Amino acid sequence: MQEAAALRPWVAQVWACARPPAPPAHAREHSLPSGAMHLSIRLDGPPLRIYASADDRQGRGYSAATVGGVRAGYCIKDTAHPAASVGAVLRPGAALALFGVSAAELADGHVDLAQLCGHEAELLYERLAGDADRGRRRALLLDFLGARLRRARSGRGLDPQIAQALASVQRTPAATDVAALADACGRSPRHFIAGFRDAAGLAPKRYARVLRFQRLLAALAATPRPAWAQLALDAGYFDQSHLIREFREFAGVSPREYAARAPASPNHLPLA
Repeated sequence: MQEAAALRPWVAQVWACARPPAPPAHAREHSLPSGAMHLSIRLDGPPLRIYASADDRQGRGYSAATVGGVRAGYCIKDTAHPAASVGAVLRPGAALALFGVSAAELADGHVDLAQLCGHEAELLYERLAGDADRGRRRALLLDFLGARLRRARSGRGLDPQIAQALASVQRTPAATDVAALADACGRSPRHFIAGFRDAAGLAPKRYARVLRFQRLLAALAATPRPAWAQLALDAGYFDQSHLIREFREFAGVSPREYAARAPASPNHLPLA
């Protein structure tokens, strides 16, 4: 409990899942941008594979333990071989606090955990693979992250001014004003944006666009027959055309195509 409390500013969720009883009907998915960094460890089956495009037949494989940086677009992920896995959703500032690197260095890509933690990543995998209980796997991952926090963070938290700016963007992403946020921090826009990217991975405006997109996905999930023009205005888009352009950029499909596929999880869109 004490470990979890210390990690709360940096870790939004720790999860563990068993291998599904049957593989999905689709072999790939569009993994949509969420505004968060993710740590994922696959404990059986092949490791993560990401494709550069719909035409890419080979893709790029990673190790069993990977960190996915904050993204400003979708990535194409192999889903043909599901696996038992454990992982964490990480908050802004976690890259610096847990791994000693800027979130901007990890943005829009994946990196093997061993590149950030060395031999510790292998030891973590061995411990997780050696215990099939999901509750204990979560506890092992929390212990690992707690140890990383004590070692890499050295008592340094998120810059209070950047934390305040992040909270403002998270409350009202559509109203993000970079000049006003920088002025409130007493910094030049350039200096402010650099500090924001170190914590969140993306520049403020792009981060706000991803959060607005996430709010749109939540509204879609709660609206079986959406009135698109009104939905666009409610979510903070200029009009329906603006919504469609941004949706295609972040999801790779139109809003109507997305709704027609009715994904079971909003950020995981199965490919036909």
